[in-house]
Amino acid sequence: MVRSTLAVLLGLLVALATILLLEYLGMSLFPLPPGIALDSEEDLARLVAAAGPGKQLWVLLGWTLASLTGGWVAARASGRHRVGAALAVGGLIVAGVLLNASLLPHPAWMTTLGVLLPLPAAWAGARLAGRRTPPA
Repeated sequence: MVRSTLAVLLGLLVALATILLLEYLGMSLFPLPPGIALDSEEDLARLVAAAGPGKQLWVLLGWTLASLTGGWVAARASGRHRVGAALAVGGLIVAGVLLNASLLPHPAWMTTLGVLLPLPAAWAGARLAGRRTPPA
C-alpha cells in the first residue's frame, strides 16, 4: 500500500512536470498578448476567454499527456496495484481540470473532454508500462 501511494505521488509529480513543460512550449507557439499579468485572476480569465482553438487543444493535449505519462510512471513504480495507481493519477488530473474550470471560464467542450480523456489516457499509460516479470 505504501509503495502504491508513493507511486501515485511520483506519477502525479511527473504529470505536473508534463503539464508545465507543455505550457512552457505553448508559450512559444501561442505567445501571451501584451499587458497580460499571469498573477491577475482577471487577466487569466481574459486570456482563457480569448484563447483560440489551437491553444485550447494544446491545453487539452497537456492534460491528456500528463495523465498518460503520470499513469505510466505510477504503474511502473507500483507493486501490485499498477492499474489502480495509474487511474489514481488520472483521477487527480480530472480533479485538477474541474478545479481549473471552476476558477476560469473554459468552453464546455474543453471541460467535457478534459474530464473524459485523462482516465483512459492513464489506463493506456498503465498498459504501456507492461507487466513486470519477477526477478529470477
